[in-house]
Amino acid sequence: MRLEPLHRKDIPRCVEIEKILFPGDSPWNAYAFHSELDAGGHYLVARPDDSDEVIGYAGLAVVGRRGDYETSIHTIGVDPGWQRNGVGTTLLTALLTRADDLVAPVFLEVRTDNDAAITLYERHGFERVGLRKRYYQPSGADAYTMARPPRAQVRDEVAG
Repeated sequence: MRLEPLHRKDIPRCVEIEKILFPGDSPWNAYAFHSELDAGGHYLVARPDDSDEVIGYAGLAVVGRRGDYETSIHTIGVDPGWQRNGVGTTLLTALLTRADDLVAPVFLEVRTDNDAAITLYERHGFERVGLRKRYYQPSGADAYTMARPPRAQVRDEVAG
């Protein structure tokens, strides 16, 4: 699998996956993805090594300025046929690497009944910090707010 920046030509496939994954809640439409790209978010797609098919996507919003950044994972979606193959973990790890490059905390919302996602986030250092009642619409499902504190990237430096 390879990760690449999300391009506008990838948006229709992302919308298609959204509709499959989130039918009871307002799945993102093309406008939402375009808006996120316009806002300068860090968005990626996952593709199989042998294909240009989009099998997953993820996005990280960055706000603030140098030394005081904050990030928020806005979306992670994986085609159901590719779930449980490490796609979501790979996408999440890439987003967290970007946040770590910025030494920024990371926030996200996740449905309270999405045990697989909650477990994934907890494995990557997230903790539940709040509850948003009726966050997802129109279903009215609740969401946990989860956070991971900033982590500095460890870099090998050559003494010279």
